[in-house]
Amino acid sequence: MTRKRTALVTGASAGLGAEFARQLAAADYNLVLVARRRDKLEALAADLQQQYGCEVLIEAADLADPGAPRALFDSLAARDVAVDFLVNNAGVAGSDLLTDRDWADHQAFFQLMMLAVAELCHLFIPGMRERGFGRVINVASVAGRIPRVGGCNYGPSKAYLVALSEDLAVTLHGSGVKVCALCPGYTHTDFHSTAGLQDMKDAMPRFLWYDAKVVVREGLQAVEKGKPVYLSGRLYRWLDPLFQSLLTRRLFRVASRH
Repeated sequence: MTRKRTALVTGASAGLGAEFARQLAAADYNLVLVARRRDKLEALAADLQQQYGCEVLIEAADLADPGAPRALFDSLAARDVAVDFLVNNAGVAGSDLLTDRDWADHQAFFQLMMLAVAELCHLFIPGMRERGFGRVINVASVAGRIPRVGGCNYGPSKAYLVALSEDLAVTLHGSGVKVCALCPGYTHTDFHSTAGLQDMKDAMPRFLWYDAKVVVREGLQAVEKGKPVYLSGRLYRWLDPLFQSLLTRRLFRVASRH
């Protein structure tokens, strides 16, 4: 009897993570849902089990804790759960590198946004390669594609995920394991309200915003097609070549000085 495949989604309690869980359950995956809020995970798990008949394991964990990725891996190994699809989605807006003076906050941010992602890839991808099948989506951002005036943390952390995913995709070519950095632009989730950015969202043009269902659907399609980097949303795919041009980057630098 063929083993049903399992997808692990971090940051699964809301937003893109919850939508990844829904669409992967609809695609006949069992699920491992990871987030800090157990009550939210339990509610989502009950809904997905009822709607799709999938098995759902809950792992309440804070990936800003350096010990969390290994503890998660060991917990699943003890239950003989093999992860076939890894979605590294957990993230926060982050603090300002220069004005926020508590270095411990920055370390926790780097742990969550970069080190945990790298460690989960380090832990789970070798098993995928050994079995000859695996999918990894690292949720990056359009913010990682262009330097900008700001907190100097969020965009650079997402740029790392893009670079990591590209290297992994090249390294794993032909192994049956595909890796994609999904780069959404502005997306309708609770991210901005929980980060205290709701006023910014309300002030922005509606055409810049995409629905979470669209972002996740495009991400799942992109990793299946073997795309190492994918900009979600037609507008952002059109803008990205401009973002990557030397002229545009020079203009951004000049504008930031005024």
